[in-house]
Amino acid sequence: MIILTNARVLDADHEADDGRYSILIEGDRIREVTTRPIDRDGAEVIDVGGRTVMPGMVDCHAHVIASVANLGLNGRLPNTFALLRAVPILAGMLRRGFTTVRDAGGADYAMSKAIEEGVIAGPRLFVAGKALSQTGGHGDFRDRFDNSDPDPCGCNRNLGAIGRIVDGVDEVRKAVREEMRAGAHQIKIMASGGVASPTDPIGNLQFSVDEVRAIVEEAASHQTYVMAHAYTGKAIKRVVELGIRTIEHGNLVDDEAAASMAKHGAFAVPTLVTYDAMSRVGAQMGLSADVLAKNESVRLQGLKALEIFKRHGVKMGLGSDLLGDMQQFQSDELSIRAEILGTFEVICQATAVGAEIVGKKDELGIVKAGAFADLLVVDGDPLADIRVLGGQGERIVGVLKAGAWASRTGV
Repeated sequence: MIILTNARVLDADHEADDGRYSILIEGDRIREVTTRPIDRDGAEVIDVGGRTVMPGMVDCHAHVIASVANLGLNGRLPNTFALLRAVPILAGMLRRGFTTVRDAGGADYAMSKAIEEGVIAGPRLFVAGKALSQTGGHGDFRDRFDNSDPDPCGCNRNLGAIGRIVDGVDEVRKAVREEMRAGAHQIKIMASGGVASPTDPIGNLQFSVDEVRAIVEEAASHQTYVMAHAYTGKAIKRVVELGIRTIEHGNLVDDEAAASMAKHGAFAVPTLVTYDAMSRVGAQMGLSADVLAKNESVRLQGLKALEIFKRHGVKMGLGSDLLGDMQQFQSDELSIRAEILGTFEVICQATAVGAEIVGKKDELGIVKAGAFADLLVVDGDPLADIRVLGGQGERIVGVLKAGAWASRTGV
């Protein structure tokens, strides 16, 4: 049992609240949040000295097994390397205050369970298994001259591969069933061209209407949803109207597509930091000139996309989508967005909206009785300067996950 006292609470329900709160934590849950003193026999009482206590953040688009920036090479890593390289990536995310992560392709159920059982340190992990791509789509990392088998059977598919290649209605149905049997929390599809893949232009539409419908239907049968990589307005509108729940990236969205998202209640998960990082350091990390050119074509449009989503009332979660050593820039997504949207809105996106996306509304991303005790103690006021949440978590002096200290340096 833990009691945090003298805490300034910051969450979606406490924007400019300068009151001082006591927070009672029992087991893995918050039991009470009050301005009155709390006294419980045997509790560890910690005076946080007026520091900010806020919910642990949610990264709704990450690739925790992507330890190599070139995803084609990452997919060929021996499984032991792919797994062991993911361990420090996960620990770094937790240290930066991300207590929940939705993996957008690559991580499996075993990795999620290893974190849950305390085998390795990391955020709560909601996995998509292998993302689904058509032949020649965003998950097909063969170059023009590579005629090898695009997708081996499951027993030979490397852990480091973020996706699998499937074509046709029957095959996509089977793939969804296989990923759900293997423990996926949600399904991910590639619905347009992408930046990191070698042969698919950004504007490509991927998967047929019938294939997308089948994927959505199968996911719904398994009581879950589909997230879709999509850039252009045409690609976004097309799949949202077919039942896709979250749009990943969305840099080239237009007003018509955003209006359709709002109408259908779809979420957007922009990932601006990945384009910023690739622009700065992608070349030295081995990304090709073609990939860097595609990256530049969507980077600045991503900032405009935030304004379009906001104008149409589309809810946005926070995503990073970083690869290799660029994972260290994860928290920069906060400051990039804050320049456009303001700090409080971005904090809500990184907490309450993220919790809603992963299906844990009122359980994660909020500081209130009944929620999981995933909390950050921050030395500073993120509303005044969101950069206190940046870097590698230097100003985050305490990280609680499920009521236990994952990191504790200044409280």
